[in-house]
Amino acid sequence: MKIFVKVRTFSKTNRVERLSEDAYRVYTSSKPVDGEANKSVITLLSKYFKTAKSNVVIKAGHKSGDKIIEINT
Repeated sequence: MKIFVKVRTFSKTNRVERLSEDAYRVYTSSKPVDGEANKSVITLLSKYFKTAKSNVVIKAGHKSGDKIIEINT
């Protein structure tokens, strides 16, 4: 399944918010430096969808706040 994610870094809390059927907003306290925020997004989405981290892949937007993510379950 492909989803569209908007990432908000430097947040006070780490959470996932569903905006629509295939759009989500992820709030992370991580910095967007050295891939820290991307790792945090993968961890948060794997917990949200109850799947392994290896099943969550960033397909586009590695250096952007808007990402396309594929989740294999």
